[in-house]
Amino acid sequence: MSKEIPLFTPVKVGRAAEEVALQIEAAILSGRIEPGQRLPSERALQAQFQTGRGVVREAMCALKQKGLVETRLGAKGGAVVRQVEVPNVSESLALFLKQHPVDPEHLVEFRESVDRAITLLAVSRGSDEDKRRLVEETARLEALANEPGPDMEAIGEMDRELNIRLARMTGNPVFEWIMRAVQQGFSSYDYALYEDRRFREKTAANWRDTAREIAAGEPLKALYFIGNHYFMLRRCVAEKRGGASDSAA
Repeated sequence: MSKEIPLFTPVKVGRAAEEVALQIEAAILSGRIEPGQRLPSERALQAQFQTGRGVVREAMCALKQKGLVETRLGAKGGAVVRQVEVPNVSESLALFLKQHPVDPEHLVEFRESVDRAITLLAVSRGSDEDKRRLVEETARLEALANEPGPDMEAIGEMDRELNIRLARMTGNPVFEWIMRAVQQGFSSYDYALYEDRRFREKTAANWRDTAREIAAGEPLKALYFIGNHYFMLRRCVAEKRGGASDSAA
């Protein structure tokens, strides 16, 4: 009968807690311990790592902070490997973005480059139904933006959902994850366009035109309107920062 290979190896004194956490993390990320599976008991971990209770508990705290494990109560409780969901990833990245201020131009540059890639993929991969819904939703946004005393909260939410919808049309989940995080984190300063009456209606109309060209399978025309959006956004942000004083074109 073959001897069972241990899941973990003993750690050295000094950075023991860090090494324990790294070994458990590696086991989780490699799939040797799957989401929903319980980790060995605290006593079993002490034995495998040949270390004390304090080291194991410190390592578990670090893994909880990373969102890799959670503690469950009851007979089947203990430290359990978490299934990391998309909302958890997006929320964590959004929180990071909120805590690390980014120069508006850096953000606008990043968003424009990503939106161009998303737009091209949406044209080629989006279904007819996806494109029809995008046109319908942008028409709703335009109607709302043209109302006297529009509901700014509703406009902001509609704009966020449109960005996520467009990212989803790429068929690449990474674009959607990043877009969700960006929208939660700082929304690309698009709110500045909607807050300014001179830009609000133009921005909503530009969304409508972008959607129509995507639906028509016209990538170059769609990219023109993407560029126009960021031209307006740069101008709006510059005015708010005192860099320009003339009105929108």
